[in-house]
Parts: sequence; C-alpha cells; structure tokens
Amino acid sequence: MHQRFVGPGTWRALRTGPLREYVDGFVEALDSVGYRPTSIGHKLQIVVQLGKWLKEAGLEAGNLDEARARGFLRWWRRTHRWHREAETTIPRLRRYLRSIRVLPPAPACAVVRKRGAALLERYATYLRKERGLTEASVVNNVPVVDRFLLERFAAAPLRIDRLNAKDVRGFVLRRARAMSPGRTKGLVTAMRSFLRYLFMRGEITRDLASGVPAVSMRQRDQVPRFISADGVRRVLGACDRRSSTGRRDYAVLLLLARLGLRASDVVRMTLDDLDWDAGELSVCGKGVRRDRFPIPVDVGGALTEYLRRDRPRCGSRRVFITSTAPLHGFSGPSTVSTIVKSAIVRSGVSAPTKGAHLLRHSLATDLIRRGASLEEIGDLLRHRSPNTTLLYAKVDLASLRDVARPWPGGAA
Repeated sequence: MHQRFVGPGTWRALRTGPLREYVDGFVEALDSVGYRPTSIGHKLQIVVQLGKWLKEAGLEAGNLDEARARGFLRWWRRTHRWHREAETTIPRLRRYLRSIRVLPPAPACAVVRKRGAALLERYATYLRKERGLTEASVVNNVPVVDRFLLERFAAAPLRIDRLNAKDVRGFVLRRARAMSPGRTKGLVTAMRSFLRYLFMRGEITRDLASGVPAVSMRQRDQVPRFISADGVRRVLGACDRRSSTGRRDYAVLLLLARLGLRASDVVRMTLDDLDWDAGELSVCGKGVRRDRFPIPVDVGGALTEYLRRDRPRCGSRRVFITSTAPLHGFSGPSTVSTIVKSAIVRSGVSAPTKGAHLLRHSLATDLIRRGASLEEIGDLLRHRSPNTTLLYAKVDLASLRDVARPWPGGAA
C-alpha cells in the first residue's frame, strides 16, 4: 500500500528493519486523521531513516524511548535540512507505538516530573473521581502543584509532612508578581485545593489552605470591556465565507456573539449536543452543569452550512475541527480566542481587548441597553451568582441616571 506514497526504493526499505511490522498501521493512523499523501510520503522517508538508525544501534522498536528519540533527532538535524518534519513525525510515531503497546503508556498526567509524580497522580484522580471536576480544571490545577513541589523540594527529599505556611505564602507571592489578578486567583484556588487534599488524607497535620493569601479582584471597580453592536456586526462580516475556514470561523463567532458562550463551551461542543429536531443546543458549562438553548436562525444556518460543506471527516465527535492534519477538535480555548482576534484585526474595529470573552460582554451590554433585566442576562450567560451579573449594571446609563443624586450646590 505504501507505493501510493513513496517510490520503489523507499517502499522496499520500509519492508526491512525493526519498524517493518508497524509501518502499515502507522500509515493507516496518519491517513485517518487527514494527512495528505505527499505529507505521508515525507513521514515514511523519515521512518526509513529511523529504522536504519535503530538497526545500526542494535535496537528494536520497543527501545525507542524519549532519550533515544531525542538522540535520533539530534543526528537528523546534523545531517538533514528539513528537520521540522522529523520533529513532528517521531513524536507521532511514538504515540502510535504506545497505542499498540509496543512502547509503555505515557504517564496519565503528562505535566508531572519524575519526582512527586505518584502524589500528583493521586491528586488528579481525587479531582476527577471525588470532586467531579472537568479535565480542564484538572489540567489547570496539577501544573501549579507540580511547580510548587519542584521549587520547594528542588534540593531536598520529597517530605510533604514538612510543608509549612511560610513555604505556601512564599510560593504564591513569588508567582503572583508575574501574573494578572485573574491568573493569580487560579493559582490560589489550585493551592488551596491541593493543601485541603493533603490535610484530608492525613499527609499534613495542619490545614495550610487557610494560610494561602487571598486575591483582591476589585470586581466592583471594573467596567465590562465590550464593543458596540455595530462593531460586532463588522467583526462577523470580516470572515471570508467563501472559504471553508472562513465559514467555520463565522459559525464560531456567531455562537459567541448570539448565545454568549465561553470559548471553552465552543471547544467542548460535540455533534451530540445539537438537537436539530427540537432546535436546541445543549451546553456543558462549568463543573457538570448542562443547559439547553434554542438555536437562533442565523446560528443554525451557519452551523448547518459548516457541517454539511466544510467539516472534515474524522473520528472526533467535536463540532469544530482543525482545518489541517492531524484532524481533531480544537486544542483549547486559546484557539477560539485566536479566531476572535484575527476577525477583529481584519475588521479594523477598535476593541479594548481581543479575546473571546469580548463578544460575551458585548452581548450582555447590548441586551441591557435594550431593556433586558439583570436576571435575564444572568440566565443567558449561566452565571451561578447574581453578583457576577451586577457588573453589567454599570453600563445601564439610563437606569443609573434615575438613581443618581444631585450634585451638591448644582442642578439636579
């Protein structure tokens, strides 16, 4: 089958060496995620060279661990110009070999280092199974704890029972100097969660979570950052709907602008969340909360056009798929924010920020100026607390004028 992708010489070379048993499956894996024949051919040529390199070293496919993969890549950079192809091919080949158990599986929590890995694995399992947190929350919490343990026990044995409040405060204050208030709040949340876990398990004798410094967000001093309804229309119009990528991005932007979804909502959305018979969209928000929304006509039209014309065929059930191989769902909220930023730049709209949340704020601001109540906006945005929605009262200038008191000594 490889004659579709490579010449006769390369094809014969693929049939020999320590990787010969795994080439067919690797090709099928590449083909299944949308790699084009030319790209598969390039990767197979690298596999040929890797097989020769392993054979000369007297190694088998099961010996291709992280250190030997790095060794091959160092050799490749010295002897070949097109090294970027190898730097993506070798990790993908190793993932395939892990999937068929030729290589041992990667750690369940890829961010942990060797020291403290078992502890962090137990903590991650606790977050998933006992706390019921989403994978996104686990991925946010565990790297913070990993960094804390690395700094605290860099030159000492890993003795959790020796942790004290000074260690915790020092770490939080050092890290907070280079972070925004929002990121610092996430840092503090992760540390408190981990310390409560240690106390509950009896690994520390005092509840050190109470010693984690609080973060002042000063939410009452903030004003929502938004653009006008006309600005939103210009941003939507900046998508080139003649191209498949433009139609995909237009559907993403409409979900943000019409339904006020978060970027993470768009990333996690699956084909099963779309109930076309009822005309509803199911959204899995923070935690395990799930809400249903009617699909507006323009949103439904954009989604239908993308799904029928442009969504690539792949094994993922995610609604939005990458436009180039490997084909899979968006990697995270930052992908959605990049789509928003690009559309804003193309539109020429002057915006106070260029992230995905801008369209969510803009929707709420437009609704309140058109007479919607704070309760209605809170329901649409799925706020857990009414205090979160109060932020938008600051842009309701008509209502604020009604409650404003006259300036002393001046006209009312």
